[in-house]
Amino acid sequence: MINKQEQHSFQSETKQLLHLMINSLYSNKEIFIRELISNASDAIDKMKFKFLSNENLKKQHRNMYIRISLDKKKNTIVISDNGIGMTKQEIIKNLGTIANSGTKSFLQSLEKENKKNSQLIGKFGVGFYSSFMVSEKVIVKTRHAEESNEKNGIMWESDGKGKYTLTSIKKKEYGTDIELYLKKKETIFLENWKICNIIKKYSDHISIPIEIQEYDEKNKIFSWKQINKAQALWTVDKSTITDDQYINFYKHITQDINDPIIWSHNKIEGTQEYTILIYIPSKSNLNIWNRDQKNGLKLYIKKIYIMDDADQFLPNYLRFIKGILDTNDLPLNISREILQENNITNQLKKSITKRTLKLIKQLTKNEKKYKIFWKEFGLILKEGIAEDIQNQEQIAELLRFTSIQSNCIEQNLSLNQYITNMSQNQKKIYFLTSDSYATAYTSPHLEIFKKKNIDVLLLSDRIDEWMMNYLTEFKGKKFQSINKIDDDLNQIINIKPQINQKSKKMNELLIKIQQVLKDKIKTVQFSYRLIDTPAILLVEKDTMSTQMSKLFMAAGQNIPNIKYILEINPNHKLIQKIADIKNDETINIWINILFEEALLSERGSLDNPNDFIKKINTILLNS
Repeated sequence: MINKQEQHSFQSETKQLLHLMINSLYSNKEIFIRELISNASDAIDKMKFKFLSNENLKKQHRNMYIRISLDKKKNTIVISDNGIGMTKQEIIKNLGTIANSGTKSFLQSLEKENKKNSQLIGKFGVGFYSSFMVSEKVIVKTRHAEESNEKNGIMWESDGKGKYTLTSIKKKEYGTDIELYLKKKETIFLENWKICNIIKKYSDHISIPIEIQEYDEKNKIFSWKQINKAQALWTVDKSTITDDQYINFYKHITQDINDPIIWSHNKIEGTQEYTILIYIPSKSNLNIWNRDQKNGLKLYIKKIYIMDDADQFLPNYLRFIKGILDTNDLPLNISREILQENNITNQLKKSITKRTLKLIKQLTKNEKKYKIFWKEFGLILKEGIAEDIQNQEQIAELLRFTSIQSNCIEQNLSLNQYITNMSQNQKKIYFLTSDSYATAYTSPHLEIFKKKNIDVLLLSDRIDEWMMNYLTEFKGKKFQSINKIDDDLNQIINIKPQINQKSKKMNELLIKIQQVLKDKIKTVQFSYRLIDTPAILLVEKDTMSTQMSKLFMAAGQNIPNIKYILEINPNHKLIQKIADIKNDETINIWINILFEEALLSERGSLDNPNDFIKKINTILLNS
């Protein structure tokens, strides 16, 4: 209860948003109706859920409604609902700050755009604040359903200029009334036909009756007329639903400015009975990498709303999926904890996961749309290779890569395409992991592959090295990292050792290198995969790769030093020059430079770069 009128200030981002709305012109002001209706619908859904656990409220149950009344004399619109209402703390949280719906980031991007593009805000789900686009003052009267004393209602009031007031009021019914005092130039929204058209356009799918007050001039009485169909969209025969209806429903449940890229609507009957309506967004959520942020489906049981963000029905790597699950197989009083351990939940999860992967595969048929999907969600989908072994091959089919033959940074190549393009004697899928595309594409490991026209996948996302530890085979073809020893490579590239006449000197050089670098390398050998590079470093098949060790070190993990295999190119002029050196001190410096150059190329860094520079300077001076 509020003892006297309280004055509060809006959060800074809210002030910024309100300033934009009040002082700019927007082409789509009618969305304020959509937003306020959506909020009212959510409040009623939450009220229905309360009935499941509160017998007292259930006894008071009345027909749920959203009502709109227009008053041309007062220049007001009132939108009322008998939903759950709000407490004082909820009012401050919901009406005084911007929720985590992307509004803040939208504002930041808006600042970078020109005046013309700022019209986009008219399409953005700005929720309650959109009412200030048409109103010079807004009053909210509310009482929470669990507040039994009707004297403990609360009134929120603001002109949208930086402050708002809270006052205790008497409110007979629980729920919320929003009174909009329209600006003089916005009187079009006081016409019944206008409001009815807006609701049919945006909110016809709302499952709560939306009623508008009408006045009978002849009998001098007011009555309520229902505007919408009041049937939950997912319960309607999908053959009768238009694309626009699906899109509007998506925006209603997600508050997303963008259209979904694809959706799937199915009613399943048999051992499991459920209806699923899932969407793939066209833009990723700003909070999708935040582990504390809940992602998941809206859960209904027998058409009764249960909870938002039910993440138990999809694996984490599909957390970008939005939509509705309505099942008949779960009890109404289920909690998140019980859901986690429920066998029916696990069965539903398996079924919905397969349907979702099928939907993504369907999207691959549209190359343009799949490029959008991969750019937004490709990194997240890669997590599924390790997380979902059961569906690993289906997920692998959806992955996209770049390669040396693609010759561009865009990841458009599928594994099926790679296998189709494999050379005749090629038995493995070759790949290289690196910190960046540029580093991968210029790697000396690729020299022989480029010469022999053997394609290599170039993986430069941070998750790739981890993913490839789990993705070991695809359609009978094993994966092979080209910076690891490969016994089959010489057969594929069909190169026989061609050491020149100084082979004796070269063999002596091998011995010398082994002696000088004995504590730094596992062994040294000739390489036949190098063309323009004097030396490279490799690791054995079962040894941790350089890229994986870098990831562990970045995470603060202590790992043992990798003992590399040094391969030298006997046909390179630098190697031949080093082989001719007689002075032990000079050749020792050259051998260390050779090793550290290869190490710099492999790791991208050296433990002691100053010492390396000192060696280079010594050689330059002697030359």
